Amino acid sequence: MKRLYLSALLILLLGFCLQLSAQQISPTPEEIIALTPHWEGDRFDDGRPKVPGDLLERLKNIGLEAAWGVLRSKGYHNQYEGDWMVLHPDQVMVGRAVTAQYMPSRPDMMDLIKEKGEEQGRIGASNSWPIDVLTTGDIYVADSYHKIIDGTLIGDNLGNAIYANSQNGVVFYGSVRDIEGLEEIEGFNAFIKGYDPSFIKDMMLTGINKPIRIGRATVLPGDIILAKYAGVLFIPAHLVDEVVINSEFTALRDEFGHQRLREGKYTPGQIDTRWTEEIKSDFLSWLDENPEKMPMTKEELEEFLKERNW
Repeated sequence: MKRLYLSALLILLLGFCLQLSAQQISPTPEEIIALTPHWEGDRFDDGRPKVPGDLLERLKNIGLEAAWGVLRSKGYHNQYEGDWMVLHPDQVMVGRAVTAQYMPSRPDMMDLIKEKGEEQGRIGASNSWPIDVLTTGDIYVADSYHKIIDGTLIGDNLGNAIYANSQNGVVFYGSVRDIEGLEEIEGFNAFIKGYDPSFIKDMMLTGINKPIRIGRATVLPGDIILAKYAGVLFIPAHLVDEVVINSEFTALRDEFGHQRLREGKYTPGQIDTRWTEEIKSDFLSWLDENPEKMPMTKEELEEFLKERNW
């Protein structure tokens, strides 16, 4: 009976190893498309959603609470992670996620990963492989299971390579080293869980552009990252336009309401409840008088207001 049990276990382990050996380190474009079916726009060659750059620029001006509120209204409750150490707290970082997953090292699995990497023409240590696939506007997002000591995914050399490829920065659920050198890379930012002078040790890369967990958030390849000193929001690509237009409208609505309250034209009770037709009309006239305040086009606003529940 014991011999039969050991034979069955051996077969299971062999099946697992064969399955891992057959796996790609990165999903195929078709697999990423299947993973993000709600996105209907352009895609990168690797299959990730290609959210337009103008939307990303507009997203930089959106508050975390406003964007978070839109996601919650759509049923996405697990897209935020806070409590970061931020390299440049005064800088907002926005970009498209390239994800990477790390685990504690295990020799047999590391051999398989190294073999697969060599077959795919990957060069150098595995913690540099995600950097090689970065393109302009990407953000390297890694789950390194909050390992700080001996968990430093990059130093200033890899930091320079990241910025050269992406013109952006990183979000690591783990640590970095050479932080003074990283600070000198103009335009680079990092949202990390800690710093340590040690080198990376006893860790292995297990996947690029696969779903990962960052603290309390689930992140897919191609998600759009809104990173501010107060926290990081991971926005599904197909919801970015709704997040932007809803948040922009809310900001305009608030600015109008605050101005009218200061002027004494309306009471707080009138502004903080469902607006009357008189206030709606006043708001639209205010927008016509202040076109420079509108981050969206007039056509976008008109389309949005068709379905707007005041």
